[in-house]
Amino acid sequence: MAKTSPGKFAQEVRQEAKKITWPTRKETMVSTGMVFVMVFLAAIFFFLVDQALSTAVKAIFS
Repeated sequence: MAKTSPGKFAQEVRQEAKKITWPTRKETMVSTGMVFVMVFLAAIFFFLVDQALSTAVKAIFS
C-alpha cells in the first residue's frame, strides 16, 4: 500500500466529505419515530412473553 502525504490525505478526505448526502429534517424525524415505535412494540412483546413464562413456571411449581 502506497503512503500518502498528510496534505494529500486531507485533500482526499475533503473530497469524500463533499459526497456525503445528509438526511433532511423530515427524514430524520420519521426514522426517529419509527425507532421509538419498534422499541415500544418490542418492549410490549417481551413483557407479554415474560408474563406468560412467569405464569407457566408458577403453575408448574405450585
